[in-house]
Amino acid sequence: MIDRILRRPEVEACTGLSRATIYESMSRGSFPKPVQIGRRAVGWPESVISRWLHEKMCDQAKKSPAEKRGD
Repeated sequence: MIDRILRRPEVEACTGLSRATIYESMSRGSFPKPVQIGRRAVGWPESVISRWLHEKMCDQAKKSPAEKRGD
């Protein structure tokens, strides 16, 4: 089955990240890069974003309560 491609506004909505944060995170290597879907259009496979969110939630669950609070 082929993944649905999410455009940036959809990625922003499902991750809660702003456009600037998405691109800054991509440059640091902490957010997946999009795929080219047209000459001037990019998007992210839905499974890639889902996996990234799942990893973030798992990372957060592994932290101690003090780390979660930022102590």
